[in-house]
Amino acid sequence: MVPGGLIRQLAGSVTPTPEPDQASRLALAAKARESVTAIERDLGFDPIDQEAGKLGYDVESRMPGTGRLRFIEVKGRIAGAQTITVTRNETLHSLNKPEEYILAIVLLDGDNATPYYLRSPFRREPDFAVTSVSYDLKELVARAHTPR
Repeated sequence: MVPGGLIRQLAGSVTPTPEPDQASRLALAAKARESVTAIERDLGFDPIDQEAGKLGYDVESRMPGTGRLRFIEVKGRIAGAQTITVTRNETLHSLNKPEEYILAIVLLDGDNATPYYLRSPFRREPDFAVTSVSYDLKELVARAHTPR
């Protein structure tokens, strides 16, 4: 089986986006989390960066006065990226907390950050042996909305 993206790339219909190195990926992820944290504060929530905990989400955002939490998985992608990779743990957390879970997609182009929030991003649990799954970025963004 050959991935469709590879076939399109070999046929010349897709220009590949160069993959950033590890340091660049970490910086991009941090910038995306900072963007979501700022948005959450602007919306009146109290966000805490939880990325280091590997909990299945990156930002825990408390709703003032209620104590309820929003669990936000942040995926920062550079302009031209075509996919987002989601871990099994992230998928399972979204399915276990569907009302509280948000997939935040932050498209980064230089200093510009364009965020999208997607509720109920995943429909089913991955197979037991799956460690991560890649999703089409355009399809996810098409289902997303502006942060609220």
